[in-house]
Amino acid sequence: MNDVYESPLGKRYASRAMQEVFSADTKFTTWRKLWIALAEAEKELGIHITEEQLDEMRSNVSNINYDVAAAHEKRVRHDVMAHVLAYGEQCPKARSILHLGATSSYVGDNTDIIQTKQALEQIQKMLLNAIDVASKFAKKYMAQPTLAYTHFQAAQPTTVGKRATLWIQDLLMDLEQVEYQLNHMKLLGCKGTTGTGASFLELFGGDHEKVKQLEGKIAAKMGFSDVFPVSGQTYSRKLDFQVLAVLSGIAQSAHKFSNDIRLLSHLKEFDEPFESGQIGSSAMAYKRNPMRSERIASLARYVMIDAMNPAFTAANQWFERTLDDSANRRISTPEAFLAVDAILSLYINIISGVTVYPKMIERHLNDELPFIATETILMYCVNEKGGDRQTLHEAIRMHSVEAAKEVKLNGAKNDLLDRIISDERFGLTQEEMNKLLSFDKFTGRAKEQTEEFLDTYVQPVLDANALLLGVDVVINV
Repeated sequence: MNDVYESPLGKRYASRAMQEVFSADTKFTTWRKLWIALAEAEKELGIHITEEQLDEMRSNVSNINYDVAAAHEKRVRHDVMAHVLAYGEQCPKARSILHLGATSSYVGDNTDIIQTKQALEQIQKMLLNAIDVASKFAKKYMAQPTLAYTHFQAAQPTTVGKRATLWIQDLLMDLEQVEYQLNHMKLLGCKGTTGTGASFLELFGGDHEKVKQLEGKIAAKMGFSDVFPVSGQTYSRKLDFQVLAVLSGIAQSAHKFSNDIRLLSHLKEFDEPFESGQIGSSAMAYKRNPMRSERIASLARYVMIDAMNPAFTAANQWFERTLDDSANRRISTPEAFLAVDAILSLYINIISGVTVYPKMIERHLNDELPFIATETILMYCVNEKGGDRQTLHEAIRMHSVEAAKEVKLNGAKNDLLDRIISDERFGLTQEEMNKLLSFDKFTGRAKEQTEEFLDTYVQPVLDANALLLGVDVVINV
């Protein structure tokens, strides 16, 4: 057993892939790649840096001497300088040109952006797979009538598949926001201590064009097409807020989905995946609590609240930089990504393994069908039987009140339809009533809407991202 605290996001919930994005190895190898990109670009623009120095740096990019860096940081109290010194010990020939002209934000902020981009790409992949499995579910059940609810009160029927399109549409909106951020992601670049590029202007003897070219070269080497046009020492912290706002949006969508699953579980219409040896309750052996949906809700709540962190950080930056952002950002951004990664893993697991109970769905429809069918009955009796609308409307109202009272007060069967058949004013036979009561008559265009939505809006997105489809999610608890 480990005797120190470990974040549950890593130990219990998030995937290894997302944990690796924010690992120490990823962070510090990226620092070294940025130092190499800086040195290469400076060499290309005329600074005296040898290929031998660059080769020495490249050969040690993944060989991080953590113990040496930790010893230096304990002494100098500066993480970037500690790693400059540690890298320099491994690269004695390149030590004099390491970090040349740069400030700590060059490696720190650019790495944060690179990790954010990598994490967003992982979220994009998970979102697409959630959309994919949810669309398969919607297609399978697009014609299955089910009782719809407004205010969690019985309303006009829909279909199980149509309800799922509401979940998918939310995820598509989230995917658009993820892709927007990915398409507009910029590096900080290398703008020096206050964003003026003064140190690099001096390095290049006052040549403004070379300073501008330096940033473009570094961006290209690190896989970016652009840098922030202006900055203080750091990139605008509004970027962090915009990214976490996207993650909050995903959390909101997943929370709504998980609420629906939890309510449907209570109605005994759905069961989320449940392993043969799984225990639903330590006290009540019969229970099958919707634990995974509840976990989505729990993690989603954390992410939505966490999104306030970068909002306050962005608002509280002073002039060209202040350090009250650092400790907060080390926690809030990675953990938001880890939580959303876990949320989407659960989402995929639940929707791909859920059990639907059509007989229970049918029972709930039948319980409410007498009330739902009254408008159809009224219109038929007026149009086909020549009845008086006002008279029949009042008769239905009175029968409905009496039938509902018996159901609620005495737990009786809903006998509204029997009351209507017995009322000579309607002139209905049992055969006519049976024809009027087909569930399909009350779901409107739900089936067609589902099919059209999947074909027109969902499938093109999945086709365009086919290479990202297919993930094996692992739910640890």
